[in-house]
Amino acid sequence: MKTVKMILTAIIFSTVSLSCLAATETTMPHGLTRIGRVTDNSGAGTLSDLQSNLAAKADAAGARYYRIIAAGGNNSYSGAADIYK
Repeated sequence: MKTVKMILTAIIFSTVSLSCLAATETTMPHGLTRIGRVTDNSGAGTLSDLQSNLAAKADAAGARYYRIIAAGGNNSYSGAADIYK
């Protein structure tokens, strides 16, 4: 029983700490420093998928924030986001 509680506690803390590290979408980048741009042309099936792909790429680039500046497509979506520290 004690082991189960320790495992559940570890899972909860790892989930909370990982969400703190993820890049956050912003609409007002005032006071932030732009560090580049990420793009996604993987053919995301939905706008939500595109947003997730851009967020993952922003994380991989070391950004704390991102702002989607372009998105489009018919049956598959591509887009770009400015990334900020």
